[in-house]
Amino acid sequence: MTQKHNQRQRQQIVIVGAGFGGFQAAQSMANADADVLLIDRNNYSTFVPLLYQVATAQLEPSLVAYPIRTKLRGMRNIQFLQSQVELVDFDKQLVKTTAGPFAYDYLVLATGTQSSYHSIPGAPEYTFPLKTLTDAIALRNHILRCFEKASRMTDPHEQQRLLTFLIVGGGATGVEVAGALAELMRGALQRDFIDLAGEGRLVLIQSGSGLLQEFSQRLGNYTHRHLEAMGIKVCLNTRIAQVEATRVILADGEAIATATVIWAAGLEATRPDLAPSLPPSPKRKLLVRDTLQLVDYANVYAIGDVAAFAQDHQSLSGVAPEALQQGVFVARNLRRQLRNQPLQSFAYWNKGRLAIIGGYGGVGRILGINFGGILAWALWLAVHVVYLPGYRSRLLVLLTWLQNYVLGDRASRQILPAIAQLNIDKELSALSVRSNPDDYL
Repeated sequence: MTQKHNQRQRQQIVIVGAGFGGFQAAQSMANADADVLLIDRNNYSTFVPLLYQVATAQLEPSLVAYPIRTKLRGMRNIQFLQSQVELVDFDKQLVKTTAGPFAYDYLVLATGTQSSYHSIPGAPEYTFPLKTLTDAIALRNHILRCFEKASRMTDPHEQQRLLTFLIVGGGATGVEVAGALAELMRGALQRDFIDLAGEGRLVLIQSGSGLLQEFSQRLGNYTHRHLEAMGIKVCLNTRIAQVEATRVILADGEAIATATVIWAAGLEATRPDLAPSLPPSPKRKLLVRDTLQLVDYANVYAIGDVAAFAQDHQSLSGVAPEALQQGVFVARNLRRQLRNQPLQSFAYWNKGRLAIIGGYGGVGRILGINFGGILAWALWLAVHVVYLPGYRSRLLVLLTWLQNYVLGDRASRQILPAIAQLNIDKELSALSVRSNPDDYL
């Protein structure tokens, strides 16, 4: 793809972010009468809904990361660039990257979200987010190291601190992590560390009055009871005042000694620097029209977690199915713009929602019907394996789940060597579109 307008004949479309929405938009532009450049810092697309299973030693990292170029084979008008986007210049219609500037006629911003720490002191420094593959691998290594250290610890207070795990946030991500970690601790790790059996402590902290507030109160109450039956202490209406290296201080002054704080308590938009800068908006979202075009720039679209409707500042639902639908929709509107046809308004077709709890439990809402239990759990697994890209990944995930849930074992319990972790930290990043991992239906 050329970098200057006067060298081009075909219209140039640049898509920033190769997660659910951006990747789908690029694929949906195959064979269009335009050249498409897809940019992401990673050369793979992450299946975010299963990141928590990487973090809790259920799945190998490679099973949730799919090579971008594999999906783009045969799409002659689409190119991929692995690079960091540094600046988007709306007036000059340039995307400036570490590989150089790239001009565009149309731009799609699909850069997703990052953790929001609500200005809580110490939270960015001492907590573990779960937004990227790097995050998941780092958390898995840390959990396993805590057990290894605790197994040789003679100080009972320090041992208890190492084996106390706090999850902050009672949405689907927090609930999924809590349930999966409970399964890991009372399954494979209990057999690995016989002397530590029953010593682990799991605490789920939620600032609101209930869990899974995107579902009905009945399902939230069911989730609460189910997690407590798994040995997880659930603290509702509880806020964190400060996070330190060795403890968490709650708003009421109580201090909890812990070596692990997993952060699932809020998100804000991830976006590159913009010139000119746009007016402030809640959670750094980009305000869009009902066509998903930016309010001030008709040739720029924003989709997924980075976008909010300008009319009411209402964020899009932030789930992967919506991002996929937006990717297809934006591609259709781009084709209409290329043909000078009127654009359409986006409407999300909500097929339902599912969340997994752990311990063969889940919750769901489909066609207005709320239900929980093993049926919701099984549907969650089925939906995710169907949407997971790549036949090899689907097969291996199915086999791994059989081992996890039938035998109660976790095969991915290796702590990566320091040099391997350093290389991964250098290579992996969070710029890709990251739809909310809360659910995938």
